[in-house]
Amino acid sequence: MKTAVPCYYHLDVEVSPERVGQVSRILAAHLRYWDLENLVAPVCHGAELLLRAIDEHATDKDMSIEMWWNGQHLITAVGGDDRDLRPDQDLRACLADIAAMSDGWGCCAADTGAKIIWFSQRARSGERVPLVPTAPAPSLSHGLQVPRELPVLALAAPATAMDGALEGAR
Repeated sequence: MKTAVPCYYHLDVEVSPERVGQVSRILAAHLRYWDLENLVAPVCHGAELLLRAIDEHATDKDMSIEMWWNGQHLITAVGGDDRDLRPDQDLRACLADIAAMSDGWGCCAADTGAKIIWFSQRARSGERVPLVPTAPAPSLSHGLQVPRELPVLALAAPATAMDGALEGAR
């Protein structure tokens, strides 16, 4: 069962080829801690794609990686301050792979000029387990006692008294 408690993780890293694997293992550990084992492979693969492309094309290698879990979607964002990095040109192949493997993705600029690339993964239900009918609960060894019924006469006034009351009202 997936936890519905919102979670957030932030990591600042200087991107280099040897750091890509370390970052992937760190992200995987947090996903497992959040009980999101089925998202480890796609999220780590997407983060590795982005970090390798950034390492190849960016001049400023200082990046921030963030993950948000809202109970239904996990959003992973990678952002940096390199103003010369053009995601539409430099990272085109990487973004095509991200688009193919994620449920949603995007790129935006922050107020500081930083570029942020994010992708989301929807939590899918685990393995389907067929429902097994349960055996009925054992019944009581003896039946419940029904309350005694009161005679109708005790609930209603005698008919002669009612008739006289109705005639006097006319």
